[in-house]
Amino acid sequence: MNPDRQATYAALDAWIDQHFDEQVQFLQELVRVPTDTPPGNNAPHAERTAELIAPFGFEAERHAVPEAEVRDYGMQSITNLIVRRPYGDGGRTVALNAHGDVVPPGEGWTHDPYGAEIVDGAMYGRATAVSKSDFSTFTFAVRALEEVAKPAKGAVELHFTYDEEFGGLLGPGWLLAQGLTKPDLMIAAGFSYEVVTAHNGCLQMEITVHGKMAHAAVPETGVDALQAATAIMNGLYAENVKYKAVRSQVPGINHPYVNIGRIEGGTNTNVLPGKVVLKIDRRMIPEENPAEVEASIRGVIDQAVQSFNTERGYTGEDAVRVEIKRLLLANAMTPLAGNAPLVDAIQRHGEQLFGAKPPAVGTPLYTDVRLYVERGIPGVIYGAGPRTVLESHAKRSDERVQLEDLRRATKVVARSLVDLLA
Repeated sequence: MNPDRQATYAALDAWIDQHFDEQVQFLQELVRVPTDTPPGNNAPHAERTAELIAPFGFEAERHAVPEAEVRDYGMQSITNLIVRRPYGDGGRTVALNAHGDVVPPGEGWTHDPYGAEIVDGAMYGRATAVSKSDFSTFTFAVRALEEVAKPAKGAVELHFTYDEEFGGLLGPGWLLAQGLTKPDLMIAAGFSYEVVTAHNGCLQMEITVHGKMAHAAVPETGVDALQAATAIMNGLYAENVKYKAVRSQVPGINHPYVNIGRIEGGTNTNVLPGKVVLKIDRRMIPEENPAEVEASIRGVIDQAVQSFNTERGYTGEDAVRVEIKRLLLANAMTPLAGNAPLVDAIQRHGEQLFGAKPPAVGTPLYTDVRLYVERGIPGVIYGAGPRTVLESHAKRSDERVQLEDLRRATKVVARSLVDLLA
């Protein structure tokens, strides 16, 4: 190892240690501004982020997505931020992306979900792990880079975006489509003990089942949409048995899965439901073809409805009918050959700082990284967090991040930026 480079790494580590209390307070401020999605009123958090980074000399470009697009999408406001830090001609431009939108807290919390309370070395709150933590990881890594390493070429961009929960199309997808950025490499918010190079795809659909409403005292005069929906659900759940035999070759990813996450319908307890709406989530392994997956799901639904109508003799106006609407199609992320410098740097410094080499693996989640990769920009997922989503309590009560993971991940990212810009 170059002695000068090693001295730079040590100086980066020292700067991050000296400013770590400030970094923790920065993260607390971010967590205290809610970004529940839905409803998805995220512009206030972007504005607060821009205010907090301004004293660091970081000027945030505010890119507001047109209100009509946001409303049609099912959210209230989105302002995506880009912070550009150019260092000189030549070299790579490296983007660091974290998302601020989060699912609502839900029930069961023992800590204020927006309190950013610190207990036994962990900060509790919604988005402490996914992924406001990496607003701070990436911001303070870049601050350390500039204060200590003083790069003379290349550039870093901070992308703070607000549409991961709904699919990313109005977050990074919108910035890329508008031609506002095209980095050479990118790192997205993640956890500290692995480098994610691939992830699942996701198909989300809304299935509206139409029957005929009737008084419960005379059920023969109606057609129960909930019974028909049950037939559809049984058909979909039966697919999960088959999916267990479909194995991915990507370490960290197992098999496809379909989940029925939401059911709405009926008007009252004494009325046969005339309409039921199901919302489903189908996780696709990288080896699957999204068009084939969607066609297969539609086939299962059609067959279930046809069998239901046939068994009960429903024809014509009495026949159950369905409407199927695609809500989201997020392609899987597959590694690009150009991601080797990212993986190598993060693994090298991760091993030195965490005591074990973070493996390069896939994840069953889907993320915004795919939107960069689809445009030929090599990317990986790495940031502050535990070994598993389960440990982080992401999307559950009492989400938390270990402050020591936050500190060490910031050092890994800062060191890696030195290597990538060299």
